[in-house]
Amino acid sequence: MADLSIRAISSKADYKTFADLPFRLYADDPNWVPPLKGEALGLLLPEKNGWFSHAKAQLFLAERDGKAVGRISAHIDTLALTMPVEQGFGPGTGQWGLFDAVDGEVAAKLVATAEDWLRGQGMTRALGPISMSIWEEPGLLIEGYDHPPTIMMGHAKREYRGWIEGAGYEPVKRLMTYDLDITQDFPKIVQRIIQSGERNDSIRIREVDKSRFEEEAAIILDILNDAWSDNWGFVPLTPPEIDDIGVKLKPIVFNDLIRIAELDGRPVAFMITLPDLNEALKPLKGNLLPFGWAKLLLWLRRPKVRTMRVPLMGVVKELQSSRLAGQLAFMMIEYIRRAALKRYGATRGEIGWVLDDNQGMRSIAETIDSQVNKIYQIYARAL
Repeated sequence: MADLSIRAISSKADYKTFADLPFRLYADDPNWVPPLKGEALGLLLPEKNGWFSHAKAQLFLAERDGKAVGRISAHIDTLALTMPVEQGFGPGTGQWGLFDAVDGEVAAKLVATAEDWLRGQGMTRALGPISMSIWEEPGLLIEGYDHPPTIMMGHAKREYRGWIEGAGYEPVKRLMTYDLDITQDFPKIVQRIIQSGERNDSIRIREVDKSRFEEEAAIILDILNDAWSDNWGFVPLTPPEIDDIGVKLKPIVFNDLIRIAELDGRPVAFMITLPDLNEALKPLKGNLLPFGWAKLLLWLRRPKVRTMRVPLMGVVKELQSSRLAGQLAFMMIEYIRRAALKRYGATRGEIGWVLDDNQGMRSIAETIDSQVNKIYQIYARAL
């Protein structure tokens, strides 16, 4: 076997090789969804990714005979270092991600190289894979290889789990997605809860107004930062990241798919639902040219999709232990379900990711008869 080398990347050509490698490694995987190449490259560049305003990263390529055979990022999020240890991060915790390899030898050397870099930066513990922000694609897929991921969810080869665990990593957190048949009415008990809420004059479930995008986004962010602040892995979003998210998601934001719940006129909960952009991206194979851009623009005007994804939902902390929290959640889910079914032709919903210890959200998902369809795992190891 040819000699294997690992090197840090720095040139524009290296960055392109790094971003393009999955297109070759997953070429025969029918369930991998190629990202747009420009966006995949942009995530790696500090000038195009607001996450770098509070983080730093080093990217590495593995090569045999000059051919790329693996990749990994090693990175440090300075905000994550300030978070409580019991929430997963904390002082001394670095991360690695964007992991791909052709075989076990490559995998082992890539992980060891990432660890060496983190040690050199003073880190004493490594979490991975997290690619690269916790808000992007955290965790390694360990169940659910048989169907494509939805928008903003990752995919991986089956072998990766054994290679990572073989490098001495132990599971620390599982993240799950739930599959839901939205063509079926919810159980009677859920319908009664929704109807009760509709009779409560203090409750209002409203659509967002995309023409007031920044104002609505600020309302949702306030609820999110309060609702998720005690969750494992939470790192607050910064203004540069929020700006990036707005640019990326605004084309697939539709008023009737995002709801804000108000209690006596005060926003207290939200639910974001996105049409599964991956259904439109997969046939493009990462390219907008020559005709991909036109196909995508036509789709964005009024997407017809099979799947809707719920990436985020939150209820302010003061209500989380109350019956009202579940009632608001069921109401938002039902109103969005109706819109998704009627206006977008969707037949399936996917909720998540959901932390394995988030009993409130898991209970809501199970009560509406949804089933776990994918599991992602985050690992840790002392350095």
